[in-house]
Amino acid sequence: MTEASNASSRPNDEFHVFDTTLRDGAQREGINLSVADKLTIARHLDEFGVGFIEGGWPGANPRDTEFFARAAAELDLRHAQLVAFGATRRAGGKAADDPQLAALVNSGAPVVTLVAKSHDRHVELALRTTLDENLEMVRDSVEHLKALGRRVFIDCEHFFDGYQANRDYALAVVRTAHEAGADVVVLCDTNGGMLPGGVREIVADVIAETGARLGIHAQDDTGCAVANTLAAVDAGATHVQCTANGYGERVGNANLFPVVGALELKYDRRVLPAGKLAEMTRISHAIAEVVNLAPSTHQPYVGFSAFAHKAGLHASAIKVDPDLYQHIDPELVGNTMRMLVSDMAGRASIELKGKELGYDLSADRDLVGRVVAKVKEQENLGFTYEAADASFELLLRDEVRGAKVRFFTLESWRTISEQLADGTPGNEATVKLWAQGERRIATGEGNGPVHALDQALRTALEHIYPPLAKMELVDYKVRIMEGAHGTSSRTRVLIESTDGVATWSTVGVADNVIGASWLALEDAYTYGLIRAGLDPEG
Repeated sequence: MTEASNASSRPNDEFHVFDTTLRDGAQREGINLSVADKLTIARHLDEFGVGFIEGGWPGANPRDTEFFARAAAELDLRHAQLVAFGATRRAGGKAADDPQLAALVNSGAPVVTLVAKSHDRHVELALRTTLDENLEMVRDSVEHLKALGRRVFIDCEHFFDGYQANRDYALAVVRTAHEAGADVVVLCDTNGGMLPGGVREIVADVIAETGARLGIHAQDDTGCAVANTLAAVDAGATHVQCTANGYGERVGNANLFPVVGALELKYDRRVLPAGKLAEMTRISHAIAEVVNLAPSTHQPYVGFSAFAHKAGLHASAIKVDPDLYQHIDPELVGNTMRMLVSDMAGRASIELKGKELGYDLSADRDLVGRVVAKVKEQENLGFTYEAADASFELLLRDEVRGAKVRFFTLESWRTISEQLADGTPGNEATVKLWAQGERRIATGEGNGPVHALDQALRTALEHIYPPLAKMELVDYKVRIMEGAHGTSSRTRVLIESTDGVATWSTVGVADNVIGASWLALEDAYTYGLIRAGLDPEG
């Protein structure tokens, strides 16, 4: 994990992509990373190709101390350097005697980030020391770590607020760090209250006045963290601090992926190793899985809906040229274009969606018209196909074949829910159906009526269709569409299923949750068997 061993595989030093997911990102409410989690995320970030990974504050808490100890033995970083975070020495002491600085050195990290006060009021009220002593704390700490061979970045906390309150002192902190040998001085919008115009103006002024190499660390409290980061780059900053998926305290930090996407694709800066940009969507989702937060479907560049098109007008234009309604080719960032099928769909939407699913509908206008009409009719009943691609594909197959073809035909289903003597609930379901010319009756029990229905259906069919053994339901959502149809309410059920390789979603709508669940289950089983290579007409 030495700097020399990895130097040849790292991006050049002209521009830094610095990730602080493991420290600042971990401060998000709801995130609680174990050491194993942090090691896994570090591997993902290194695979993506960031230049620096801030691992935490060794010496401040046992978990971060353990992380750096294990990282030395378990991480083989190919692109990134590991960074230890800490603070400047204590007031009135010496850097050489400061235990916190010693812990940073003992972490083995080749790079250290020191947080320093740059707002005069914070120096006097939080540190309870003088402005001159704070400058000496910065100077002494940087010179000490540099003398020990560490690369040093200084995070000027509350810099923008401090600059607006006392410009001269804020500049003095930057100048002191720079003259002491800090490799980068990072201007932090700690409260997240800045707007891009102000960031651009202040960064340009600091560069002109100090000559220091500057970085930017932006919080997202105004929703401008990414814009503020890019504004700082416009003004001359060459070091950006971000977190994966924008994780962070309060509303979060500058999101790593839109920042990198903009730098690579809009600024034409090569900030990642060759070929790594196409891994962006996968890395974003992988990190979301580790922190146990659902990926944001509408996140720029990497969201599932980032290149999803619903309106018929958009689809008509995209059919001619996808660039008419897309700012980049989604494959550049490892994402894909998706056509959503809804009651807003027109002919172009259906043709493009059909093409996406492997059906060329361009030569059959009547067929496209029937599919459009069927979708609108079904959506009026409460169905939704933009979240249920598998059900839409079955609808399309039915229209292509001119009939509804399935692997089994329902005769009846029944569910029973009861309260057992010991106080636990009991659920039982019976299905009667026909499959391959044979009448089958099966019963299942479950922890709910839908689970029991699923078990009964599986019991009835598994010996006929062995691929069902690999299928399982992984998600189940219910929505009551109250008031959507006069005085009655209908229920919509979305089911997500998997065969261990891929997942697919199906939808059912009925007057009750069990009936809607049956329709979604029927589609889920049918689509899964088609995926397994079976033909319902065979």
